[in-house]
Amino acid sequence: MRYLPHTEAEIAEMLRAVGRSALDQLFDTIPEAVRFRGNLRVDPALDEAALMRHLRELAEKNTGASFTSFLGAGMYSHHIPPAVDQLLLRSEFYTAYTPYQPEVSQGTLQAIWEFQTIVSELYGLPLANASLYDGASAAAEAALMACRLTRRDRVVVSGCVHPEYRATIRTYLGGRNADACVEVPAGSDGRAHGAALADAVDGQTAALLVGYPSFYGPLNDLPRLAEVAHGREALLVAVNSEPYALALAEAPGALGADIAVGEGQPIACPPQLGGPGVGLFACRDERRFLQQLPGRICSETVDANGRRGYVLTLSTREQHIRRERATSNICTNQGLVALALTIRMSLLGESGFVAVAERCLSKARYLRSAILGLRGYAPGFDEAPFFNEFAVRVRGGSAARVVEALEQRGIVAGLDLGRVDASLADRLLIAVTENHRREDLDEFVAALDSIP
Repeated sequence: MRYLPHTEAEIAEMLRAVGRSALDQLFDTIPEAVRFRGNLRVDPALDEAALMRHLRELAEKNTGASFTSFLGAGMYSHHIPPAVDQLLLRSEFYTAYTPYQPEVSQGTLQAIWEFQTIVSELYGLPLANASLYDGASAAAEAALMACRLTRRDRVVVSGCVHPEYRATIRTYLGGRNADACVEVPAGSDGRAHGAALADAVDGQTAALLVGYPSFYGPLNDLPRLAEVAHGREALLVAVNSEPYALALAEAPGALGADIAVGEGQPIACPPQLGGPGVGLFACRDERRFLQQLPGRICSETVDANGRRGYVLTLSTREQHIRRERATSNICTNQGLVALALTIRMSLLGESGFVAVAERCLSKARYLRSAILGLRGYAPGFDEAPFFNEFAVRVRGGSAARVVEALEQRGIVAGLDLGRVDASLADRLLIAVTENHRREDLDEFVAALDSIP
């Protein structure tokens, strides 16, 4: 069934208003040479019964439900209680977008304000915005913000930052100059290489971006890296993909980070084909930082009668301000996923948040110890503190072979790091969460040991 919301009369009225006589004339700006000719290779339409049957046949091919996954690398499978989904189904939230009218959006605005408060407490920094698209765009926006604040046009990014985040930063800064984004490989322990970064950061550097934890698992020494950045009057940006790590590790703001960004998916929703996500962003409490914060900020205030209310107080994006003065073109605040994060954190509370993190930490250490007890397996990097993700060198030297072999046994073994860096093809990146049972861990170890 085709969905055509406009009548012929409405289309004709629209064409008269824009001075055109036919719909095809709306595409006159597209050069003839690049227009598609012919028919798209799309199967004929199906009736409803046939379509439902086709969808069932496709669903039956999906065997993912039977897999035990140890894949992390930026997206983590933590428990999301049914209460989160049920509350998200409330109609006033389900289609939430930017709440332009505070008089009819108090619930949404309060939820956003609560979200900002959680992000601020999580990162240990007083200013937080009303969410960005995901961790990658948040990292790129942090780089742009640092350039505006310092009036410099170059950032240094450690190789311990998620590779997809690094690619997004390169894309955002690519139009500035060839040296706008300088990448420095991670050290032998999988963390930021302090000495190499100290050499790379100079008087033209706007910011130093490092993973916290590193993409490879270990926690970075943020105070030392803050000294490197601040010694050149650059900003330190801490990038976090696993927020549960901050239940046990010190908040980046307390360790010298000027800006902290990351991904909220692990708290808000399970991994779903790479998304959705929600970008987290917090920074120091200074007027100049506030004025350059991307996206929007929701604040608490009082009305003329002294009653508490919530409003958007800063929206320096292209939809609210002249393009040349905008700090970003972020068009939505990922309201639904941000709300999911807020609900989940409210259900957990501080003690619950810490309890989940402690279970992740304990299970990760148990699994790593068991794997390293096998013949032919060794630490992926030099020893360093880690949370719930670690790398191991595999028996036989091919992580891809291990991943393929375990897939036949219903186990997603983790990430073959050779996909990120060819020199790491013998290493497997493994993530553990509270969702893994003891028998899942033991089964994984036995499966690894069975590979010749």
